[in-house]
Amino acid sequence: METTLPAPPHIQGPSSKEKKYDRQLRLWAASGQASLEDAHVLLVQAGPSAVGIEALKNLILPGVGQYTIVDPCEVMEEDAGVNFFVEEDCVGQPRAKVSCEMLQELNPDVKGRYIAQPVEALLRDPEFLSPYTLILLVSPISSLALKTIATYAWEQHVPLFHIHSLGFYSHFTVCLPPSFPVVETHPDPTTTTDLRLTNPWPELSALAKEKTDGLERMNDHDHGHVPCVLLLLHYLEAWKQKNDGRVPATYREKQDFRKAVERGARIYNAEGGEENYEEAAKAVLKSLNPTTLSRHLREIFQAKECTTLTKDSPRFWVIASAIKTFESRHHVLPLPGSVPDMKAKSADYIRLQNVYKAKARRDAAEVLATVRAQEQALGRTDNPISEAEVENFCKEAAFVRLFRGEPLQVVSIDGNGNPIVGHEEPGSECSDGLKSIRLALEDTESLMPLYITFLAYDVFTNRDVPLDSDPAGASTLLHPAPGHADSSVHGDEHKLLRIALSILSHWYTGDSSEIGSRISDFVREIVRFGGGDLHNISALTGGMVAQEAIKVITRQYVPADNTVVFDGIRSKVWVFRRTAGMFRRR
Repeated sequence: METTLPAPPHIQGPSSKEKKYDRQLRLWAASGQASLEDAHVLLVQAGPSAVGIEALKNLILPGVGQYTIVDPCEVMEEDAGVNFFVEEDCVGQPRAKVSCEMLQELNPDVKGRYIAQPVEALLRDPEFLSPYTLILLVSPISSLALKTIATYAWEQHVPLFHIHSLGFYSHFTVCLPPSFPVVETHPDPTTTTDLRLTNPWPELSALAKEKTDGLERMNDHDHGHVPCVLLLLHYLEAWKQKNDGRVPATYREKQDFRKAVERGARIYNAEGGEENYEEAAKAVLKSLNPTTLSRHLREIFQAKECTTLTKDSPRFWVIASAIKTFESRHHVLPLPGSVPDMKAKSADYIRLQNVYKAKARRDAAEVLATVRAQEQALGRTDNPISEAEVENFCKEAAFVRLFRGEPLQVVSIDGNGNPIVGHEEPGSECSDGLKSIRLALEDTESLMPLYITFLAYDVFTNRDVPLDSDPAGASTLLHPAPGHADSSVHGDEHKLLRIALSILSHWYTGDSSEIGSRISDFVREIVRFGGGDLHNISALTGGMVAQEAIKVITRQYVPADNTVVFDGIRSKVWVFRRTAGMFRRR
């Protein structure tokens, strides 16, 4: 009699979308991809630089949801030499239209649109900026538009990037909202393992005692497969019995403890040693440190948003407050629950994993209970925080970061055409921002002189137009770039240098001759390019901008805080924190 076997169950393979984005999903997972696809990026440009388009390219390829290009200019012949997304036969057409059509070929899943009008005219509509979740501003841009957009972005908590690309040099500033937490910072896995060896819980201690009982009498196979975590707990117990209950604290004590572990290894076996003992010895220095809170986490716990919750508090602060309560009660953070790979029998390793996972679940459940109690007390039970979000926060708690954004400050001009920036009055206390500037200027390796030159460039290209003016277009608000014509090179270089040295004089009151010489070199090089850029520099800078933009959109990884300056001649990147105090009159 013939028997018909049932058909095997259908196995659902990865979708076409999962195949398309496979590599990036490994970086920021489905949650990050969802955030990216919900984003709507606005690019505002009016100059010849291709850096904004290059940044968009690197956002479109991974699947950003939407983008809009605002560019009032038409394609010129020189655009084809610096912009990969412009062709010679497009001369005379709107550059925004041409760029958008070319970019769309990269990823049809992304929605793109363009507006071939000056942004100053569009800003008359108070709702113009409301659809956008991230804004890219490429210099040159009028101070009128810059101030308006920067103010909106700060008040509405919309991340903003201000970008320069001139010749071999580039810069961008990341303006984050006032409070920008990042839970999934993705630290190096080799530095994040939390085994709690100095503070084990009962179940872990019991497992260690069970698996190391009669350790000396075990055969070679069993002896060589005791997990290194349990070996360390076994030898720690012996150490504490000889040292009044203390664990190794100093470097010398840890070295002595490591030697004690190494002496327990069997070297006259078939393998000539034991891998589990080698793993245990290597883990001594990094696994026997007392549990402490990082500086970043202490700042979060001490923040007013964490200590004073309201009904409208963001979910981040409610969970952070609950974890703070947990830490105050137990003097440790919730256990992440992960266990690194190690030499062990499969059954023993799984048991060890389960012990850690069970403890992590109990800790997360306790934090969740506190969250629910807080929600009840605050009257926000209609939309409770998900259990998955609490568990993820508990897992990442030790490496959570909070970034305090700074509003983008525009260098203003006084009645005499001089720049107005923050400065130190005689006898007054200098702000931290100005102190950091002074130190950076005295460091011959820093690129602060180049940053000052970029600020001077913005002052140079902007006309002195009242904020309540009604411009017809960007051309009425911007001067030609320094060095745009051969006949103006010398005069433009002198004017740009004067502006830059004026900014320097507000920030540095000592002998600035050497610093001024470095600024002069940067000024000469920027004027030489006449406001133009190099495609390779714009492509590189656009890649850096897109990388930081993805961090901001997905709220994963640690973003640059907050200003990046690039010198393509020396192949050097310099990062510093730009503060509002640097631009505030005292």
